[in-house]
Amino acid sequence: MLTIRYFIRLLAAFIVRFRAIILLGAFLGGVAFLALRILGPSLLTRSTERVGMVGRYRAENLPGSVLNLIGNGLTKIKEDGTVAPDLASSWESPDGGQTWVFKLKDNIFWQDGKKVTSTSINYQFSDAQIERPDEKTLVFKLESAFAPFPYVVSKPTFSKGLLGTGEWRVTKATVSAGFIQRLVLVDKDGNRKIIKFYPTEERAKLGFKLGEIDILESIFNPEPFNEWGVVEVEKEVGNSRYVAVFFNTQDKLLGEKSFRQALAYAIKKDGFDGPRAVSPISPNSWAFNPQVKPYHYDSARAKELIDDLADELKENLTVSIVTTPALLSVAEAIAKDWAEVGVTGNVQVSSGVPTEYQTLLAIFDVGEDPDQYSIWHSTQTSTNISRYQTPRIDKLLEDGRVELNIEERKKIYLDFQRFLVEDSPAAFLYHPTNYTIKRK
Repeated sequence: MLTIRYFIRLLAAFIVRFRAIILLGAFLGGVAFLALRILGPSLLTRSTERVGMVGRYRAENLPGSVLNLIGNGLTKIKEDGTVAPDLASSWESPDGGQTWVFKLKDNIFWQDGKKVTSTSINYQFSDAQIERPDEKTLVFKLESAFAPFPYVVSKPTFSKGLLGTGEWRVTKATVSAGFIQRLVLVDKDGNRKIIKFYPTEERAKLGFKLGEIDILESIFNPEPFNEWGVVEVEKEVGNSRYVAVFFNTQDKLLGEKSFRQALAYAIKKDGFDGPRAVSPISPNSWAFNPQVKPYHYDSARAKELIDDLADELKENLTVSIVTTPALLSVAEAIAKDWAEVGVTGNVQVSSGVPTEYQTLLAIFDVGEDPDQYSIWHSTQTSTNISRYQTPRIDKLLEDGRVELNIEERKKIYLDFQRFLVEDSPAAFLYHPTNYTIKRK
């Protein structure tokens, strides 16, 4: 009969024979226990966020919301639109805006642990020479004076590839035909953010429905998700963009200022998805002029202006409205408003900007700096959408981009907005609302 003494002897023999393995197992078990006690909470709280964005981007033109996660600029833009130090501690222009000297802060590092020096900063400008007299100094020599240059270098800079100084580091980038399809970002705590780019809003919505992403950022139309009970729909007014009808001022009919003003008055602007826009400069900007002519809806005034047109112009009051699919409903609403004052609006949908058009309904990005030279100056034939040519506006734009004193610059841009809006080369409508969709 087996006795307790027998089992004790058997267990003792087993321990003697396998004592090394038993001791090693006990040691590893203790280490594992301590590791779980120390690291367990952080492992459990690490997250993976799958985000969808609309747009086709290369590494050099990623959206600012992504660039700001992974990098910093020499400067940064504050909420009021003024410039503040970021990687640079200070800057100056010794010659009125043609040369800019930036001093780097001490003890700043790239995400690989290497120190940020002037030689490792990789800004590339085709119209500027960069000198690096020492490891803390960057000198930019421009072809001509340019007051907004501190705004330009607020764009995050990188050492190589997408190696930056931000809180999130790019660990993987998937590229196809030169365009980034997917980015994987990791922060210092091990949290992951996977960003997937979609060519169109409709394709991004499909990706959300298929479960490819959990967050869909900055879309214009929240349907059908605003009727789903399992998602959150967040709204944000994008004051950095505006929707406007750009008039081709070289067109025979639209070359008439009074007719452009009539079309602006005829639009019912309160029904759009966003607050009114009255000027091409953001209402958040230090240079914004709230006293410009607002062109509130006034069909009677619109009809008066149209009645005063020359008879030959009134023979055929037909205007084409070219727009993108995203703004089709807005274009149709505008055409309906114009019909009420006797103007026929023919809506045409285009995926790009055509070479010939009478009016173009578009969403336009507002720069951080109030400089509007490329959009309204008569020499900028490829970017001056309205084909606008006015010596007074040209002079204000030229003066505004070389004046370094911010109060004097403000006066210039207040006048610029007043005269431009009065002349109405575009009807400024609203600041569009962006929607972000999140799974609950």
